[in-house]
Amino acid sequence: MTADLLQKLGHYFHDVFVVNFDAWVVLGFVAQGLFTARFLVQWIASERARASVIPISFWFFSVGGGFLLLIYALYRKDPVFIAGQALGLFVYVRNLYFIVVHGRQTAAGGKAG
Repeated sequence: MTADLLQKLGHYFHDVFVVNFDAWVVLGFVAQGLFTARFLVQWIASERARASVIPISFWFFSVGGGFLLLIYALYRKDPVFIAGQALGLFVYVRNLYFIVVHGRQTAAGGKAG
């Protein structure tokens, strides 16, 4: 890499992470943190069960993170991000609805005990 390219990259990252840093970026990072936490709780639950498990907290983190990411995407006016988060929220809320109405179930479809 040339020094000019490194300098341009440095300016780019400075603009992205320093100049453009505001409350909306903080919201975006918080939202992404919640969204990422869902994978951590799923991983931990699966490791404990020694099988693939999706705990109810996965869906709550999905709704929380997805909702905040949708707000962030609406503010940023990103149609791809908006469509993706809106569709995802529908799926997450629908899964929570099934859990509330039908009770918890295992991945195989049987009742959890």
